[in-house]
Formats: sequence, structure tokens, C-alpha cells
Amino acid sequence: MTRVRFALMAGGGTAGHLQPALAIAEALVDAGHERASIEFVGSGRGQDRATLEGRGFPFTLLPGRGIVRSLRPRALGGNAVALAGLGVAAARGLGVVARARPRVVVSVGGYASLAASLAAVLLRVPLVLVSIDAVPGAANRFLGRFARASAVGWEGTPLPRAVVTGTPVRREIASVRRSLEDRRAARALLGLPEDRHTVAVFGGSLGARRLNRAAVELVDRWQGRGDRSILHIVGRRDWSEYAPSVPDGGPAGGAGRSPSADLFVSRVPWEDRMGAVYTAADMVVCRAGAMTVAELAAAGVPSVLVPLPGAPDDHQTANARVLERAGAAILLPDADCDASGLAVTLDRMLVDPSGLDAMGRAASALGRPDAAAAGARVVEANARTEGRRSRR
Repeated sequence: MTRVRFALMAGGGTAGHLQPALAIAEALVDAGHERASIEFVGSGRGQDRATLEGRGFPFTLLPGRGIVRSLRPRALGGNAVALAGLGVAAARGLGVVARARPRVVVSVGGYASLAASLAAVLLRVPLVLVSIDAVPGAANRFLGRFARASAVGWEGTPLPRAVVTGTPVRREIASVRRSLEDRRAARALLGLPEDRHTVAVFGGSLGARRLNRAAVELVDRWQGRGDRSILHIVGRRDWSEYAPSVPDGGPAGGAGRSPSADLFVSRVPWEDRMGAVYTAADMVVCRAGAMTVAELAAAGVPSVLVPLPGAPDDHQTANARVLERAGAAILLPDADCDASGLAVTLDRMLVDPSGLDAMGRAASALGRPDAAAAGARVVEANARTEGRRSRR
């Protein structure tokens, strides 16, 4: 006999969808729910399996992929296949919800959330949305009318019955402290000079070509700066193009440093110790995905945000505006993200320690270290009681 679940966490396909779901699930465990009573319904594509395996939560992965917003012939053909896969996923999602008989379904966005969420509506299982973007995605906008509550990351998020809980971030990020001693220790851990202004540039696990080109150009522009360091996290997709030649005795893992005796550059394909990166950096240059923006706020890091052009509903610009309005970040349009645009912005800020401190405090003021617990409370408050199960 299949065990009845307390909650189905529906969604995935990207870290931006899966990480908040995991954080809320862990908070539910902390609140007394058994791990086996919380099941994930995720995407068969992407890294959901690798991320979920070994965590103790049961999970079901659905086939299919999301819809590409384009009228190009290739995209139209792909979307036809995606719609067929979505139909299969919807049928399987209905079966999962009927089998698990959860007290609540939690939708975190992405195509995989749609199947289980629609099944929840059909089977009259309470639905709770989790929306971490300042502009909700298409799936959450559609499902909002059926949800009992929407746990949102930011004030003003346009969803029905919204409760501002903040965006759950990893415990490693929520615990970041940025005292001078912490900053020096983090730089030593990352192999960076301890006494230089440090800028970290990254664009996600795959990387961002615009940011990578700008970072390389910035190295050339700052060659004479013996008071600065750049930590350039290239991303795995572009690493073969930007990988430096590593001198004998250089750092492990393919990292490389510029040959300049003045500017210090560490260039790596990826960095798993993001808590250390946020601690070490005086400023971060990055995209404005919802999770990244939430992590910057939680860690209290000043930033230059370069929204991804063409993102659905321009949601990255909306995310960046949240920090910009608070004085926690500078928004730099993608078209202006080159060595000149970055240098002007960074030069102005790095010589102003009081300005950097103010930006960091403004970012921290937006962070919500209890976001996962707050999200878990919304889930519990809207779950049906033990005696109210849907009929099978």
C-alpha cells in the first residue's frame, strides 16, 4: 500500500525552481514532518535526479520539456513535441497525485509543476504556489486563480492571496557573515589575496557569454592595478574558450591566474563554495535570476546586475529593480556590459568604502533568513486536515 504523503513539491528543471522547494521541504522536516511524507514531482530533464538522490525524499520525474517562446520553424516543431510530452506528463501527474493522496501540493514553477498542480485542482487537493521572481512565470499566473495561497519572494508580486515569505536560500548562503576577518578568511580559502578589493564575475553554472567577454576585457583594462583582484567564474559551457594556461604549481581543478604581477586574476570553470565567494567579494557582477538576487540579499553583497535580455516577461530586470530601488545594486543593461561600462561603475564604487557598506546593509535589509520556515508555515496553514482526504 502506498504511503500517504503530507506534501507533493511540484516543479523543477532548474536550480531556481528546485532549490526553494528543497529549502521548504527541509523546513517542513524541521517542523516535524517525516521525509518520507514529502514527495518531489520534478523534471526528467536537467539535474533534478542528481540533486534529489541521496536526500531521503521520494521523487517522481516527469517526461517532457517546457515551451519555447518563438515563432521560428525549429521552435514550432520543438513546441509540438513539447506539447505532446506535456500531455503525457499531465496524465502521469494526475496518477501521482491520485496515488499519493497528499494533504497539499506545492507548485514551485516550471513545466513539471503544471501537471501535478492541474491534478491537484481536479482532485480538489489544496494548492500552494511558491513564486520567487518579482514577475511570476506563466504557469504560476495561470495557477494563481486556483491556489489557496501564494508564497512570494518580494512585495508587490502580482498573484492572488500572496503572502510575502522571502525566497528560501541554501543554509550555506543564509549563514554568510562579511566581517573583515570573515572576508580575509574566505579570500584565503579561494586562493585570493587577502588585502585587495575583490570583484567576482559569474553567470550561472553554464556561464554568460556577455559577462565572460566583459570580464576578460576588464582584465586588460585593469592590468596595472596591484590593489585589485578578479574572481572570474566562467561556467562550464564556455570554459574551453576562456581557460587560461595553468603554470606549474598553479591551483588545482583547472583554475588559472593572469601572468600580470599587478592585477590578480583567478579564472575557474565553476565554484561550489558560493558562500565563500559572497563573503570574499567587495562587489559581484552577475545576471539577475531570482535565486541569485535572493542570495545577494541574504548574504548582504553589493552587486552590479546585468539582466538577461529576452528573459520571459523581462523578469530579470524586475528582479534587479527590487535591489536597485533599495540602493543595494546597480542595474547595468546587457548592451552596456563591456569593459568600459563595468570599469566606470566598479571604479566609482570600489573607492567608496562607505558606499559599499551602505549597499551591503541595504541588501541585507531585503534578505529574509527565515524564508524557508515562513514558506513551510504557509504550506502547513493551507494543507487539509487529516480527516479530509479526496475520494479515490
